[in-house]
Amino acid sequence: MERILVSACLMGRRVRYDGGAKASADAVLAAWRREGRLVPFCPEVEGGLAVPRPAAEIERGLGGAAVLAGDARVLTADGSDVTAQFLAGARAALDAARADGVRLAVLKEGSPSCGALAVYDGTFSGRRVPGQGVTTALLERHGVRVFTEDQLDEAAAYLRALEP
Repeated sequence: MERILVSACLMGRRVRYDGGAKASADAVLAAWRREGRLVPFCPEVEGGLAVPRPAAEIERGLGGAAVLAGDARVLTADGSDVTAQFLAGARAALDAARADGVRLAVLKEGSPSCGALAVYDGTFSGRRVPGQGVTTALLERHGVRVFTEDQLDEAAAYLRALEP
């Protein structure tokens, strides 16, 4: 049975920067949970950040690949550099995926760790730009296909293709 890495906040865990969760009531996730497929994970917490914590964004909206390459940092609004924690969390997510043979992930869109289609632009103005978070970029680089919580039908189709 294929295992699926999933953002812990989507499972109702209060791990987000503001101490909240973004629990998904989607039937696809609920079915996968009942089947025992889900591997809940929060890369920011696993990387050593507290709950709650200051919001963070990738500078200049460059995205996770730029952070992995050392060309961008992850900063809080006051300029604190939390890049090391984001990188550690991404590596821990990859380790968890490898340990469970994960080839599919459903991660929280918009997050500087988990965003798959968009991230915030680094100005803390609420503006999003196309791009991936640090964890998503690392997972995809290593063959794990990442979907957002709004792409569960596509994720389910991908899962069906993985399982004969």
